Amino acid sequence: MGKNKKRKSKGVVISAAVLVVLWILWVALMYYLLLPAWNIHSSGLWLFLILVCGLPAGLLGLVQMGICATSADVKDYGRYALPANIAFSISGILFLVFFIMMIQGAKMFHASAYASILSAEEYDFTEDIDQARALSQIALMDTDSAILLGNREIGGLSEVVSQYNVSENYSQIDYQGSPVKVSALDYAGFFKYMGNKENGIPGYVKVDPVGQNADYVALEEGMHYVPSAYFSKDLRRHLRAKYPTKIFGNLHFEVDEEGNPYYVASVYKYTIGIFGGETIEGAIICNPVDGAAEYYPVAEIPQWVDIVFDGDLLVEQYNWNGKLSNGFWNSVFGKKGCKKTTETVQGDDEDGSYAPDYGYVAKDGDIWIYTGVTSVNDDASNIGFILVNERTAEAHSYTIAGADESSAMSAAEGEVQEKGYQASFPSLINVDGQPTYVMVLKDAHGIVKLYAMVNVESYNKVTTAASLDDCFRKYRKLIGTAEDTDTVEEDEQESSVKEQEEENLVTENYTFVIAEIRYVEIDGNTWVYLLAEDGALYKAKFADNEGLIYLNAGDEVSADCVKGKETALEMKSFQVK
Repeated sequence: MGKNKKRKSKGVVISAAVLVVLWILWVALMYYLLLPAWNIHSSGLWLFLILVCGLPAGLLGLVQMGICATSADVKDYGRYALPANIAFSISGILFLVFFIMMIQGAKMFHASAYASILSAEEYDFTEDIDQARALSQIALMDTDSAILLGNREIGGLSEVVSQYNVSENYSQIDYQGSPVKVSALDYAGFFKYMGNKENGIPGYVKVDPVGQNADYVALEEGMHYVPSAYFSKDLRRHLRAKYPTKIFGNLHFEVDEEGNPYYVASVYKYTIGIFGGETIEGAIICNPVDGAAEYYPVAEIPQWVDIVFDGDLLVEQYNWNGKLSNGFWNSVFGKKGCKKTTETVQGDDEDGSYAPDYGYVAKDGDIWIYTGVTSVNDDASNIGFILVNERTAEAHSYTIAGADESSAMSAAEGEVQEKGYQASFPSLINVDGQPTYVMVLKDAHGIVKLYAMVNVESYNKVTTAASLDDCFRKYRKLIGTAEDTDTVEEDEQESSVKEQEEENLVTENYTFVIAEIRYVEIDGNTWVYLLAEDGALYKAKFADNEGLIYLNAGDEVSADCVKGKETALEMKSFQVK
């Protein structure tokens, strides 16, 4: 009897030891994966505590309870039930406290505090937005186009492209007085990291959103502490080890004015309750080459850093101000005076979800986000605009009534609807005192084909051109502010382009049998499209040769056609055989 009791006691001790070891391993694994900040304001810390204190211990306790349920000794059942009850109690208490703290900082109880986090000061648009520098400092390229250019740039670098990818997390920065997009290379998977970790990441890509070109910048020393690295070189893990109490937000890549690479991690703080009123208290700047990192409060962040307050956070903070300034219940029911930033569809069709969108403007050596402001009733019109500095959160507002960005994008697309181009989210510029949307139009492959300008107050005034300068000249002529020299220069340029096109015209003879004939109206001109039996497509303007009316299906035609990249070959002359 005594031997059985000793054996059972020994089994209890071993089981307890096994449970403790498993729990310690679980704690280590969860911390390694979640990397929570040791800060009461970190929701990640509360999730970590709930997981490590409740779930595994409770599950193991239930298993032991099941084993003990088969024992005839009631004491065994009670002995193992106690740890499970304690574990579940701790987990439940933590969850309850977490939930209460979430409610305590809700907008319902602190509407005025939320509304005061970001407020925009009214400015005069024509004085604050300088037209003279507008064209050279408009960042029109979206991230999708930057990704295409960046991938194309490193596509010819065989040693680079086989081991690394260009990160799709492009950052819009001001570099030496001009807007550029930059992105570091990433390791192309775990095994590529293991094979290249000694050399590190060899460079980054710099994309010019104005000139629509990309450059690969090779570094003298590789970057070792990056987001795509593993183990101790993983950048977030590296920063967490150095700053265990800081709550990291936006982590992104930038370069200084000399082109040296850095990663910048915004550091969040919560100003309302425990989890409410999210904003930025500073930033950690890390040199990815040697891992050196330093924390700066917002007021002391170096001038070359452009992104501290990311655009999504700034839009959210402004919406708190726009919706909650007259109280929480007004934002729910009456909605008197409520406003918000404009939104665009995120998805392939109109059934997609709506999300905030914004453009970028380089101003005073910083990058500012721009977005329209509309009423909460979604009436497809703007009541104004805001411009917010991503480094300091300084916000300017402009009271300008007009079409919202989505309407302007549709107007630009409608100007060249036969081409099926898609407009990017526009930016806002000052053209002779008139607020103007400017954007790019892209084809189905994401390649920029045209530039477009749309008048904010009269969005039926639209111009498109192959270059930004040409679009600007045509737009000034449209709104009646072009000078005589501008008109003469534009006419001379158009004449020169036409002459050059005629000189470079190359034709080739094709013989084909007509399978089908179609007449299509484009921009007031009738075009005749001929589908050949071999599947080739030919076209000609009817006004240039009215003899096209005599062609019939089945005719064999010999035609001199312009060699080009278009789907349909344009016929300059033809004869029926």
